[in-house]
Amino acid sequence: MVSLSLEDVRLMTSVRDKAEAIRQAGQLLVASGHIHPSYIDSMIARETQANTFLGNGIAIPHGLPEDRELILKTGISVTQIPHGVVWNPGEIVHLVVGIAAKSDEHLQILANLTQVLADPVAVSQLVQTDNPQEIVDRLTRGVSATPSDSVVSDLGQAVDLVITNAHGLHARPAAVFVDRAKSFQAEIRVRRGDQSANGKSLMALLQLGVKQNDTIHVSARGGDAGEALAVLQAEVADGLAEAAADPITSVSQSILTLASEAIAGVPASPGIALAPLYHYQRKRLVFSDTATDIQAEAEKLTRAIATAQGDLNQLYQTVSVRAGRSKAAIFQAHREFLDDPDLRSAVIDHLKPNRSAAWAWQQVIESRASALAAMADPILSGRAVDVRDVGQRVLMQLADRVESTAALPDYPVILIADDLTPSDTAGFTPDQIRGFCTVKGGATSHTAIIARSLNIPAVVGAGVALQQLTQGQTAVLDGDRGCLYPTPTEADLAATRQAIGERQALQDVEQRDRFQPAITRDGHRIEVVANIGSTAEAAQAIAAGGEGVGLLRTEFLFLQRTTPPTEAEQFAALQEMVRALDGLPLIVRTLDIGGDKDVPYLHLLPEANPFLGVRGVRLCLQRPDLFEPHLRAILRAAQQGYLRVMFPMIATLDDIRGAKAALESVRISLDVPPIEIGMMVEVPSAVLMAEAFAPEVDFFSVGTNDLTQYLLAMDRGHPTLAKQADGLHPVVLRAIAQTVQAAKTADKWVGVCGGIAADPLGAILLAGLGVNELSVSLPRIPTVKAQLRRQTFKQMQRLAQKALQCHTAEEVRRL
Repeated sequence: MVSLSLEDVRLMTSVRDKAEAIRQAGQLLVASGHIHPSYIDSMIARETQANTFLGNGIAIPHGLPEDRELILKTGISVTQIPHGVVWNPGEIVHLVVGIAAKSDEHLQILANLTQVLADPVAVSQLVQTDNPQEIVDRLTRGVSATPSDSVVSDLGQAVDLVITNAHGLHARPAAVFVDRAKSFQAEIRVRRGDQSANGKSLMALLQLGVKQNDTIHVSARGGDAGEALAVLQAEVADGLAEAAADPITSVSQSILTLASEAIAGVPASPGIALAPLYHYQRKRLVFSDTATDIQAEAEKLTRAIATAQGDLNQLYQTVSVRAGRSKAAIFQAHREFLDDPDLRSAVIDHLKPNRSAAWAWQQVIESRASALAAMADPILSGRAVDVRDVGQRVLMQLADRVESTAALPDYPVILIADDLTPSDTAGFTPDQIRGFCTVKGGATSHTAIIARSLNIPAVVGAGVALQQLTQGQTAVLDGDRGCLYPTPTEADLAATRQAIGERQALQDVEQRDRFQPAITRDGHRIEVVANIGSTAEAAQAIAAGGEGVGLLRTEFLFLQRTTPPTEAEQFAALQEMVRALDGLPLIVRTLDIGGDKDVPYLHLLPEANPFLGVRGVRLCLQRPDLFEPHLRAILRAAQQGYLRVMFPMIATLDDIRGAKAALESVRISLDVPPIEIGMMVEVPSAVLMAEAFAPEVDFFSVGTNDLTQYLLAMDRGHPTLAKQADGLHPVVLRAIAQTVQAAKTADKWVGVCGGIAADPLGAILLAGLGVNELSVSLPRIPTVKAQLRRQTFKQMQRLAQKALQCHTAEEVRRL
């Protein structure tokens, strides 16, 4: 076991910055003979690739894997910084635990740190103590420094088991142990030394920090206690991790199976919430319909719009910090709506002969919102909520009186509402709003997008049954499945609490290990990269554990503006992203305007079926004035780093050949080297002609969101069909399998950048089908990588072949 001596602890330290803190931690390791002095530089260099901030004021700097030969022997040091040091923006560190690890000998101390993280009182004690022995005791003996963690008595029958797994009881084997334990009625307890844990709690088992060759004492009490111990003994003897091969254990996403009746809706934001219900009511605005001075009302209108625009600017900044600029852009769009001169003119016209500004504004806004709501395209009709949202913001300034309803409670709740606007949702915090469920709404609404970015579980479109629920009753919200359980049983509540705890414990582990590659237990590697939609998200992708960017949506360069971006603007943005990735790959999808993305200054003709019309590469080939500067910026940026290009909405060979010809023409004019070219596979013809397309490109990238809706003829944004437009439908999986086979024959690789790549179950199936790269949203990167590391490639291949034989998406999920 790794030791921590008093000489390895430095108290009451003051440092200028993170680099100095790391150097002091490294110097302690040098002084104690654990590392060569050069390893300190490696520890600092590691910070550019990984965030070693654990949370709650603790950081664990360590060196790059390739510099491990500079470690003389495994050891750690602790530097106490009572006044703190900024580690990264928003992260203050008080305890720096420098790690030099030749093997896994330091894992026990990391396990103890996990326990410290969960105990703010313990952290505070270690930060303020003037006794180095207290730090040594807490980190090397874990619970010995915490009297509240006293040993719990063993149960009746017991057996001692030796854990032989290479890395002890980490997430995968611990999950198998818990899964087996839960199949028995008996109470089961696991003890390692003087630490005890509930044998049916994954979080508790992980905190024991059981290493290879450790002995655990397993005791049980109940009618089937003997049988439980026999089964657990056999599972441990078989190695636990190997026992997980049949079937796959998806421990990163605790799936709830509750006995009570559910109200079903549409999953809008994943997660599980347990809290009292609270009916959300908006403020009531009171105003007169009439007025005598039209000029005064017009001036009042101008002031109200200006105030609302200022509020939206502030909201944009707030949401940018919390959720990123791409999500905050919703409120930029709201501001642009208020800048519409036709809107103001229409309201002014409604003032005549003697109407109030409030009445006129409400009439015009409702007219425009109703027109949108009546549109056949569900994406566009869903934007009526945004129009009413921005309209309400101005109306609050125009009203004579605002009658407030009851404020949100000061305790955590699950909100019930008819519908929620983006402005409503942006003001929520997970600490107060554990989740929400709405009567109306769709999974593609801006409200749902914001909820996902804030990690607030949400279910939408659940129907009028919600209105009959009693406020204050404790309920369970399952954002993964789109269900609200308004009357859970005691057993349901217990299962939910355990699922929430296990999910949090696993997320903590996944976050800690997010920079580890996704290599399966039998050595197969799947690249996990990021989907991004803004310049800033390139750096965020690396911080999240991404191995590059698999999809850059370039539309952000063209939206929320009145003229197209110049070549210089596009180049500057792409160059910034290439530099942020520092040699990691960036795949740039060329402009994909059309369908649900409308750009007014392009003056595109209205289309009855915009998803089947002029969009993606079709638009670009028709508009060389847009396409050529776009391609020039991409090729210029490619000279700064590793950049690939891919073309969207390729349906025919003429499409890809036309796009390649345009790219080659621009390349020749710039006199720059060629770059790798890919195409999106998102329409049936691209699948059926994959063998013909493969020689034309360097790689395929499957967009499962569009591919699903085109294969099933179901709009993925439709409020009632969304549940059926499942990317795990066998027809979608068979299409991906066909694409992978065509690519393999031509020695090309395949990535997936659609929604199912971010689903841990989907990631397993895609990897099993032979997909080489998964491109997912930033928050999902750690989870997807962890899920893949838990499996074997052979295991995933077997499961994928079974999925191809299924007939429904539900059958696939039941696998």
